[in-house]
Amino acid sequence: MRNRRVSAFFNKKSYLIAAVFMVVAAFGMTGIYYTQQEKKQEEQLAKEQQKQIQQAKAEDEAREQEKKEEQVKEAAEKAREQAKKEAEKVREQAKAREEEETEAVSGIIPPENDNFMDSPEVVAEVQTPVEPILHFDAETDLGWPLQGNVILNYSMDQTVYFATLDQYKYNPAVIIKAEVNTPVKAVAAGKVTSVETMAETGATITVDMGDGYSAIYGQLKEIPKSTGDYVENGEILGYISEPTKYYSVEGSNLFFELQKDGVPVDPMGYLQ
Repeated sequence: MRNRRVSAFFNKKSYLIAAVFMVVAAFGMTGIYYTQQEKKQEEQLAKEQQKQIQQAKAEDEAREQEKKEEQVKEAAEKAREQAKKEAEKVREQAKAREEEETEAVSGIIPPENDNFMDSPEVVAEVQTPVEPILHFDAETDLGWPLQGNVILNYSMDQTVYFATLDQYKYNPAVIIKAEVNTPVKAVAAGKVTSVETMAETGATITVDMGDGYSAIYGQLKEIPKSTGDYVENGEILGYISEPTKYYSVEGSNLFFELQKDGVPVDPMGYLQ
């Protein structure tokens, strides 16, 4: 009987101990859970704080950039205003100088008569000069542009051989052999219609001699005339230049072409 009571006592004690352990374990687990929750909350709070810091930094940078842009705009606006003032100042100075010059001229040459343009003498002075009438007499022999041997004849009815090109082709001009720096003279009086540089004939001058006739002089240099100028018969039109690559084998020469109404004709029928 006694042993039974002792056994029951120890059984109750074991239950109590187990219950105590369970309670302690429960408290321990609860503590661990709350500790983990607190750690998560701290980490979340740290992330939020970092995010706020980055956002604040970005906002500061944006404000700084906006401030710089405003400063650039203000500087550009000031530069425009300054340039505008300088331009206005220059215009005012120019206007002042113009007025001074006008006053000075007015003081030196005062008009004697408000109707001075009605004077016949003045009207005669301002008339446009009369251009000379060009006339080419096909029956009159032309002078040679220079003295030299013809190394390639005019040939538009059949091809002739060009040594430099190593081919046969038509030739609308006569090629006259000449040394570099030889002066070239106009074969007749006329008006210069063009001065240009051509790939084949180099510096080339064209002279309208009237009645549909034109003379073309190529392979020149130091041409003293310009388009619109008049030339006299025998006047120097330029000097023989080094030959272009199209005539390197033939050597330095004068390219002389005669045209009637824009069509090449044989110069040898006119040159004597």
